[in-house]
Amino acid sequence: MRLFFYRHGDPNYEIDGLTEKGKHEAELLAKHIGSMGIDDVYVSPLGRAKETAGYSLKALGKEAVTCEWLQEFPALFDPNEADEETRRSYFNELAIDKETGKYHKRIVWDVLPSYYMDHPEIFDAKKWRESELVKCSNMTSVYDHVVSEFDKLLSKYGYDRDGGIYRVRENNEKRVAFFCHFGVTSVLLSYLWGISPFVPMQFLAMAPTSLTEVVSEERQKGIAIFRTLRAGDITHLTLGDEEPSFSARFCERFENENERH
Repeated sequence: MRLFFYRHGDPNYEIDGLTEKGKHEAELLAKHIGSMGIDDVYVSPLGRAKETAGYSLKALGKEAVTCEWLQEFPALFDPNEADEETRRSYFNELAIDKETGKYHKRIVWDVLPSYYMDHPEIFDAKKWRESELVKCSNMTSVYDHVVSEFDKLLSKYGYDRDGGIYRVRENNEKRVAFFCHFGVTSVLLSYLWGISPFVPMQFLAMAPTSLTEVVSEERQKGIAIFRTLRAGDITHLTLGDEEPSFSARFCERFENENERH
């Protein structure tokens, strides 16, 4: 069984859609997706993912199933519950609501390197759940919901999670595509790899419309794991002579004012 995770195209977050560049990226992806032999397609409910999928679905002549758990990983860090050091793990200054006087919540995985390198527990496969940062968020419940729904889907294809492996009721060579987001893809990869979700969130960068491919391995009859063949592949952009979007990355040099800080 193969799983194909496609990130949405270059986003226009204000309208939850695609920029003109994002639309072109999605068109280039659609030109090549027919060679993947995809059987089923699942899509995030968010507009930028659905719009990206639309180009490929038309090329494939297929319809997609929308899954709410495929939306961008929505876990939030609450600075109001954290100590000063943990609040600074995001930015020196956090936005404050003028009416309530409280800090606004932040996306939980948008952590500064100066913090997480001093707190290796967030990279531990088990200890991340007990880290101060995660305790000040709803991350564990959101994470558990996402991976539970993912396992329900894999079970429909004959693969049942049992600890760190999958028991195979009915093996197959189905090819399943997911049109979603960087954060949720990082969560699912971390679950399949048996590591903290902060590892791929902080050390991988997947360009818009990039492909991450995962395949089952059944070296023992009835016991499978999933291995990653490629992560963040942008071959379709290279063939189309299209420079990948900078979205998902931060400035290469701090002085690069034209790059995201």
